[in-house]
Amino acid sequence: MKRDNNGENTVSDIIPLSGVEAFDLETDVLVAGLGGAGASAALEARRAGAAVTVLESSSGGGGSTQMSACEMYLGGGTRLQRDLGIADSPDNFYNYLKACFGDNCDENRLRLFCDGAVEHFDWAESLGVPYKRGFYDGRDVVAMTGDSLQYTGNERAWPFVEMAQAAPRGHLPADADHSGGLVFMGHLLERVRESGVNILCDARITALVQDEQKRVVGAAARIDNRQVLIRAHRGVVLCTGGFIMNEAMTRKHLPTLDGIATRHGNPGDRGDGIRLGQAAGGNLINMGEAFVGIAHYPPAQLTYGIFVNEQGQRFINEDVYLARLGHYAIQQSQGRIFMFIDNRHFERPAYLNVDIVAVGETVEEVESESGLPAGNLQHTVDYYNQNAALGQDPLFHKASDWLMPLDEPPYALVSYALDQIKPPVFTLGGLEVKPTGEVLRPDGSAVEGLFAAGRTVAGIPRTSAGYASGMSVADVTFFGRLAGRQAAAQS
Repeated sequence: MKRDNNGENTVSDIIPLSGVEAFDLETDVLVAGLGGAGASAALEARRAGAAVTVLESSSGGGGSTQMSACEMYLGGGTRLQRDLGIADSPDNFYNYLKACFGDNCDENRLRLFCDGAVEHFDWAESLGVPYKRGFYDGRDVVAMTGDSLQYTGNERAWPFVEMAQAAPRGHLPADADHSGGLVFMGHLLERVRESGVNILCDARITALVQDEQKRVVGAAARIDNRQVLIRAHRGVVLCTGGFIMNEAMTRKHLPTLDGIATRHGNPGDRGDGIRLGQAAGGNLINMGEAFVGIAHYPPAQLTYGIFVNEQGQRFINEDVYLARLGHYAIQQSQGRIFMFIDNRHFERPAYLNVDIVAVGETVEEVESESGLPAGNLQHTVDYYNQNAALGQDPLFHKASDWLMPLDEPPYALVSYALDQIKPPVFTLGGLEVKPTGEVLRPDGSAVEGLFAAGRTVAGIPRTSAGYASGMSVADVTFFGRLAGRQAAAQS
C-alpha cells in the first residue's frame, strides 16, 4: 500500500497487463466481496451462464447485510403488500423516494428500482427466505412480533405525507427480530454455493489489471500471504462495502462525524473497492454523506416529547425516522440536542444511554437548571402545548396521533448530545455508476470491464434525511443482481 499526503491508504496502483507474465487463475466474471451485493451479483452472473469467482476478504460471506435486520425496503405492490391488502404502486413508490432524496439522486436508477421492486421481492422469496403474511402497525425500529411488513421510514411523517400515499415497505424475514440478515444471507449464500460459483475466502483484492486501452481485464488478490493474479474475461464487479472502517477516509470525507461516530459496518468496510475503482479512472460522488441514526424510539411514547437545541428551540417533527433526526441533529450547534418530556410520557430509550440534565416541577426550573437561555424553553413549550391541545403543530406538523400537551410534572430535559451518545454511522458515498453497474469516469464514459454495486457505489439512499431501514439492503441486492448480469453479458 502507498500512503498519500493526508495519511489515507491508497491502492497499490493499477497493474498494466503488459507487466503480467501469467495469470494464476481465470474466470469470466470476478466479484470482489460476498456480502449482499456481491452474493447477488455472483448468483445472477452464474445463472446467466458465466464462470464466476468471488474474492472475500474475511473467512466467510455475509458482509453488512448479514449484520442487519434485513428490513428490505420495497414497494410498488409487492406480493407481501398485496396479500396484506396494502395499496401501493410503482409511481407512488417513486414519488416517495423522490421526496426523500430530491435532486440528490439518479432518477434513472430510482425509476428502474421502483418498477422492478415487485419482481425483486419475488426473487427474495424464491431464494427460500420466509416472509410471514403479517403487518406490524406500531412504531419500532424492528418489529419484534414475527410479522414481515412494517413502516420503517418517514412514510407517515410530514412533509412526505403530502407527497405520496403512506405505505409500509419494510419487508422482514419472518420471526427473525433483529437477526433477519442472518436468515436472508443464509439462504442467498446457499443458492450461490449451489450454483457452482468459485468462492475464495481470506482473499483481499489489492489491485486491478488494465490493458493499454484502460479496460479492466483482471485483478490481484492477497491469498495465503502471496499475490494471486486472476484474469476476468468479461468483467470485475467491486462489491467491497463502504469506507466507514477506514479512519483516514472518514477524517477526509466526513470530518464533522469522524470524532462522534460509532462506526457501523463490518471490518471489511475499508473503502478498498472505492479506491480501486478511482485508481482505474472511476469518479467518486456523495462522499460527504452518511447515515446518522439516533434511535429516539422505542418506546413509542417518547414520540410525544419534543426535541430542542441548545437555544431551547424545536428543529424537527419528532415522529420522523431515526436517521432523519440524525440528519438535522448534526446541523444544530455543537450537535447538542435535548428531549423535553413530562412525567406522563417519560421513559428511557431502548437503544441509547442518555443523561437527564435537568428535572423540575415547572418548565422554568428545568430551563434554569439546564443552563438554556432564559425564557426560550418556556416559550417553546408554551407554544407547543397551546397548539397540541388543538391537535395541531403549525411549526413542524407532527402527526396528530403524537400531539399531546406536555403538562404533567415533573418535567425532564434529556441530553441526546452527539458526542455523548455517539450515534451509529455508515457511509453513503462511493463510485458513480450506471444503474447496470458500469463504473463511470468524471466525463461520464464507462471504465470498460469494471462494474460495482453495494455501498461501494453511491446508491439510491444518499442522505440520512430521507433514509429508511432496509433501503441499503434493497439497493445493494437489486443493483448487485443487475451488475452481475451486465458483467456476464460482456464479450
